[in-house]
Amino acid sequence: MSKPIRILHILQRMEAGGTQALLMNIYRNIDRNKVQFDFLVEYPDKQFYDDEILSLGGKIYYTNLRNDFNIFKFQKKLKEILKNNPEYKIVHVHAFTIGYFCLKTAKKCGVPVRIAHSHNNETVHDAKYLLKRFMQKIYTIHATDLFACSKEAGKYLFGNKEFSVLNNAIDAKKFTFNSENRKKVRYDLGIEENFVVGHVGRFHPQKNHKFLLDVFNEIKKKKENAKLILVGNGPLENEIKSRVEELKMEKDVIFLGNRSDMNLIYQAMDVFVFPSLFEGLGIVAIEAQASGTPIVCSDKLPPETEVTSIYKKLPLEDTEVWAKECLNIVKSKECKTDLTTNIVEAGFDLSSTVYKLQEYYLKKCKISKE
Repeated sequence: MSKPIRILHILQRMEAGGTQALLMNIYRNIDRNKVQFDFLVEYPDKQFYDDEILSLGGKIYYTNLRNDFNIFKFQKKLKEILKNNPEYKIVHVHAFTIGYFCLKTAKKCGVPVRIAHSHNNETVHDAKYLLKRFMQKIYTIHATDLFACSKEAGKYLFGNKEFSVLNNAIDAKKFTFNSENRKKVRYDLGIEENFVVGHVGRFHPQKNHKFLLDVFNEIKKKKENAKLILVGNGPLENEIKSRVEELKMEKDVIFLGNRSDMNLIYQAMDVFVFPSLFEGLGIVAIEAQASGTPIVCSDKLPPETEVTSIYKKLPLEDTEVWAKECLNIVKSKECKTDLTTNIVEAGFDLSSTVYKLQEYYLKKCKISKE
């Protein structure tokens, strides 16, 4: 039996994020006798998915780029990996800020297939914004193939260049609403009798947690028994906790950290609030709808995320309007029902995405050998 081809994925780290969830969903379900995943990350510390990656037969190459900011040292590490592992015929890059250097190094090492993948339709406008935009412009110079998680994400990063959309698919059946699961999770979290607002996302400027807290504050004025559950971690977590204290909502906001049972946590929510400043897709928006949980989200999400009737987009302006919509949308008859068919018909079925990527990898490797 021949060995599986090995794909080297390059990204910041294998934390509990949207890009990482997509990769792991695919990795768990791809035929690992044919295709194996390995990962090169920018951080030296262990992350959320690392143990699972190792259990599935994958390798993780750690670097210290995010701490020492030495891109030359990072390139040297990548060059060593590629020279010592000539079986890597495909390098799949998910980090645009260092993408140019990764793809250039891969090209110099003779890697025939070099993928640049776009996962966002904007970037944070911080002090490094101009540098990020420059790195985005040169991202694709040494790429052979371009992928994006949505049309908006592709157009944002690649402009008029041709790219393929690879949907951030999920196992919809895993998220299907189940009343018994809902009762159990709410009991375990001590929120059986509460109106539960939920959010999933890293504590990062992109996710707009401060706006979320202001929306929840408005909901509390109308629904005294409301609780907010926040899933995730990140650099702004302590800042958000301080804001919760300022609003005197310590007893009403539950920080759950990262969870591996999100299919169950969605069941506990009455409404999912997602006020992101931008999203390449926003896989959690698909997961929430798959669970029958209505979602109120920002108009910065791409149109592909609207796959059910329990979905409402709003501009990031009036928090009172958001609160009213959160209380109104839960009245929909489709809330907490089986919406699996909608997810599959919208193209977010995991099996089709896995098959598409697997066949792509195998075909590309076959061509590279000919």
